[in-house]
Amino acid sequence: MLKRELEITLPDDRAIAHKRVFDAPRTHVYAALSRPDLLARWYGPPGFSLVSCEMDFRVGGNWRFVTRRTDGREIVQYGVYTEIVPPERIVNTERWIDWDVGDVIVTTELTEHGGQTTLTSVQRFPSKEIRDKLVAAGAHRNLREHYDELEAFLATDVRGLRD
Repeated sequence: MLKRELEITLPDDRAIAHKRVFDAPRTHVYAALSRPDLLARWYGPPGFSLVSCEMDFRVGGNWRFVTRRTDGREIVQYGVYTEIVPPERIVNTERWIDWDVGDVIVTTELTEHGGQTTLTSVQRFPSKEIRDKLVAAGAHRNLREHYDELEAFLATDVRGLRD
């Protein structure tokens, strides 16, 4: 399997953008992002596990993920879906239980060309200081591996995912 590059950019003073191409149709990538039964099978970098995945996947619906790191520490993320346009766009807020910086707005867009899907996700932070603190802490160091897990998952013949 070809490992795809992850492009990480800072498009403005409050945002971090991630862009990655997947060798799968947009409907498959969308399903992997929007169904808790599928998220549980790939979410997080190697060694991490999604121990709880609660999703009321509709505009105004809440979500809450608990991820266990390799050292046993659990990370709790939660938020609200503010826009859903199947299978091309998901917008949600994101917060963390152990570090409340306010709402981070996450916009994920999927575009398909020739059976491949480009995922672009932009995180918009409440301030430049918070964005810069996360960048300096290496918050995105595991993101490549996270997307590698999604790529590997999409390459499998997943029941309920293939047309």
